[in-house]
Amino acid sequence: MSRRLLADLLDRNDAHVASLGAGALSAHRDGQRPPVVSVCCSDSRVSQERMWAADPGYLFTVGNIGNRVSTDVDGERVLSGSVAYPLCHTDTDVVVVVGHTGCGAVGAALDAARDGPIPTDPGIRSDVEDLLPIVERGLDAAVSETAAASVRNQLVEYNVHEQVALVRESNAAGDADVYGFVYDFHGAYGDRDGAAYLVNANGTREVDRLRGLVDDSHADRVSTLL
Repeated sequence: MSRRLLADLLDRNDAHVASLGAGALSAHRDGQRPPVVSVCCSDSRVSQERMWAADPGYLFTVGNIGNRVSTDVDGERVLSGSVAYPLCHTDTDVVVVVGHTGCGAVGAALDAARDGPIPTDPGIRSDVEDLLPIVERGLDAAVSETAAASVRNQLVEYNVHEQVALVRESNAAGDADVYGFVYDFHGAYGDRDGAAYLVNANGTREVDRLRGLVDDSHADRVSTLL
């Protein structure tokens, strides 16, 4: 099995190489200036590059469970190095935070908030515990148990709002624009699998104001579950 999988990986890389246009990486050999840093949940169903149809050099990708943007350093909450680096060193001036429907990390934090089990693996446990206060605040102040959308998917969106706020509060973000999206493949926001729905722009969450930021053809890509 491992030999077949190894061959499959190399075949897939061959397909990637063949898909690159002539000179696709020539302009980026000695450095990078990606316009966007994307912070997305680590999930095999959610591909950052394919989500944005990104060519090499366009997207600085950051992935972790729960699409978290910050970490604790000596007791201080700071922007994660993987997010801060492009903002401080590659002239990147847009941050997108992407949650996704059916997020397992948010679901695990929700279970823990309801006195259920919490993962025992130390690394996973630490990541889920990082999300737990956000989920608890969402349960207290934002989500509705009677809404059509599931509590978990409402909390996915709430977590995106919280992560956007953390970026905007960081000195490392400077004047960067920060957008929050939810990638939907459960029909929670619409009927197009793989569509990313804008839920936050620089702290603005009101649907009408967000729709004013996009053209008419994308008005249906602004939505909220909260």
